[in-house]
Amino acid sequence: MARKSKAAVNVEYFALRFFCGVVNLVPYRIAMALAAALAWTAFHVLRLKRARTMERLREVFPEKPESELRDIAWRSFANILETGVEMMRAPRLTREWMDRYVVDGRLYKDRLQKYVDEGRGVVIMVPHSGNWYMAAWAMAKYGLPLFAIAAKQRNPKIDAWMKRQYGDIEVLDRGSMKTLVEIRKRLEAGRAFAILPDLRVPQPDVEVDFFGGRANVSHAGAMFAVRSGSPIVVAVMRRERGRHVFDHVATLRPDMSGTDRKAEAARLTREVMRLLDERIRRYPEHWFWYNKRWILQPVGGRSSSRRKVSLAESGRCVVESPKTAREAADGSPGRNTQEGNKS
Repeated sequence: MARKSKAAVNVEYFALRFFCGVVNLVPYRIAMALAAALAWTAFHVLRLKRARTMERLREVFPEKPESELRDIAWRSFANILETGVEMMRAPRLTREWMDRYVVDGRLYKDRLQKYVDEGRGVVIMVPHSGNWYMAAWAMAKYGLPLFAIAAKQRNPKIDAWMKRQYGDIEVLDRGSMKTLVEIRKRLEAGRAFAILPDLRVPQPDVEVDFFGGRANVSHAGAMFAVRSGSPIVVAVMRRERGRHVFDHVATLRPDMSGTDRKAEAARLTREVMRLLDERIRRYPEHWFWYNKRWILQPVGGRSSSRRKVSLAESGRCVVESPKTAREAADGSPGRNTQEGNKS
């Protein structure tokens, strides 16, 4: 990673702190409205990243009219800027703020705490949807022992600022063998590990069915669950009437009876992505369609690969069906077993 010059570091950091100051001067709802207005202007007037994003949406939703795709695209842009506003205001997001703006946040924390109390930790997989940071911020603010990993920023001052914004979340630097060891130690100590599963990786790993094509994603998150015997909570964040909703999609349990851990991790990864595909299609405007690393781009390729494929995968998957947050706070989660179709 090339180092930035001292001048570039200082200019970027000054600009960031300037915008932080502006965002924190105005009330929250006004800041969010300004972010949405800026997104509308950037998409409809400046047409920023519009062509590439519309191409992706047409690829995934060929049946939808152009007007609906444009609406999804600009709302996704708005979500990015709104997430940026909340990142800049992160130190002000208290428990009282969470009570007001995160639907049933305390109850979902209690549900996740039940998994933590089993003593094997829990892996929480949340995609780039809604404010994905909010899932970790809220749970950590309510007292869940949570940690995550993040790549270092090229600007060391911005990197330090980002770590401060994470607040109660312990953040490990991504990309070292030491970090891999530390993740496993924390899971075995019974902590919660938050990870983003919906990223394309440049080296061949696990090919999954996603958005009607094939995506190459990492099996690392599932492998940590397999090695530690941790449950995997699949969840999606979205915005609803100015508040954040934590959708608990399912809880997956690794099958500990087998000997091929890598195969089990790959199976779990495919199941996670299948569940996310279904939920993102239901609420597409909340997902991050502007990611530079387009998830359907083939390894070593420049354009996305669209192939009609079956979502059926062989293997056995133990799934705990999520109840409502209030039901989960009153009792233990329900369980059922899903059998994958043999292909």
